[in-house]
Amino acid sequence: MIEQQGKFDWMLRDLYDGVPGIEMIVVLSADGLRIARYSGDPDAADRVAAACAGLQSLAGAVSQEIPTSDGDMKMVLIEMNGGYFYLMAAGPNAYLAVLSDVRCEPGRMGLSMADLVARIGPHLTSPARRNGQTV
Repeated sequence: MIEQQGKFDWMLRDLYDGVPGIEMIVVLSADGLRIARYSGDPDAADRVAAACAGLQSLAGAVSQEIPTSDGDMKMVLIEMNGGYFYLMAAGPNAYLAVLSDVRCEPGRMGLSMADLVARIGPHLTSPARRNGQTV
């Protein structure tokens, strides 16, 4: 697992403090490894990161079926009983995931996540890996 929590704390805390209802924020690589998290259980963050790898791949495949799409996944929103899950592309091979309760307004969250990615996207990148090694 890549752990860069100290490098991202202030960035993730800004999002956490700015939007009511956030339960957990996870920064992850495209292959599902947690890079950083804010709030929530570390083991749960690892499970969320692993699940996000499949979800971003699925979203990318579906986006290729839209004739005017460039095939890149920008954001996935899942509404469930009790809350929301958000996944946003955050840079080359990196994603930003947020779990929130029902107090969180999806439009506000989407804008806040997009603002965070625009401001610090270059810091939310993960090098490509093959066989566990950075390439």
